[in-house]
Amino acid sequence: MKSLFDTVSYNCSKLVTKTYSTSFSMATKMLSNSIRNDIYNIYGFVRLADEIVDSFHDYKKEELFNELSEDLEAALREKISLNPILNAFQYTYHKYNIDRHLVDAFMKSMRLDLHKTNYLTPEEYKNYIYGSADVVGLMCLKVFVNGDEDKYENLKDTAMSLGSAFQKVNFLRDLKADYDELNRSYFPNADLDNLDEVSKQEIIDDIEADFAKGLKGIKKLPLDAKFGVFTAYRYYRQLLKKLKKTPALQIKSTRIRVSNPKKIELLMRSYVKYQLNLM
Repeated sequence: MKSLFDTVSYNCSKLVTKTYSTSFSMATKMLSNSIRNDIYNIYGFVRLADEIVDSFHDYKKEELFNELSEDLEAALREKISLNPILNAFQYTYHKYNIDRHLVDAFMKSMRLDLHKTNYLTPEEYKNYIYGSADVVGLMCLKVFVNGDEDKYENLKDTAMSLGSAFQKVNFLRDLKADYDELNRSYFPNADLDNLDEVSKQEIIDDIEADFAKGLKGIKKLPLDAKFGVFTAYRYYRQLLKKLKKTPALQIKSTRIRVSNPKKIELLMRSYVKYQLNLM
């Protein structure tokens, strides 16, 4: 029966999430059981595409990405795929009527990473972040509101801001890997060879504004999703806090992390705030 293969597919997406991101996995565990697997399914798909463009350097990445694109198209059309990650994603895609343009925008940004290395204008930067992060937030929002289109439209802008904040924190934290290993520079108008405190602060101020807007949306999320998303928010705010304290030149030579004990502390503090409605 296909139901058995579907279960295997969902477990594969869950395993991908747990293996590639302990932090996101921890936050996802805080979601209601009724929506948790669907978030795993979305993460498994976006991680698969991201790994092709970021990690498979010894292989023909463009050919692999083209193959993934074709398999994705077939999975969404036929509602099945022999690729378990795509099989799991297509289930969630159809279950929540995820907009196709969100998937297309994501794949467009991932394809840019095959060749494009510099984002020279704010418009290029904004468009890339929309496709690589904002639309992922919107896919998850589709799950969080469980088909309530009015609530989706009401929270759409704040979900995009939260996705942007997460992505920009990742960019700032991963400056060394992106610049030295992948030859990528996402931040426009910033000289990463000579990153100074002024440029760093401008980036952080932009992220802070996204976080402030994103938090307003978190407060309005359904209970099934609120605590899990708030946990992720707190984790990324902690990363940003550490980045703010790190000298600009040092950011490019190291990768900032949050220790596992600190993650547990953040989880407990988030739970207290959530229970006392202090978010």
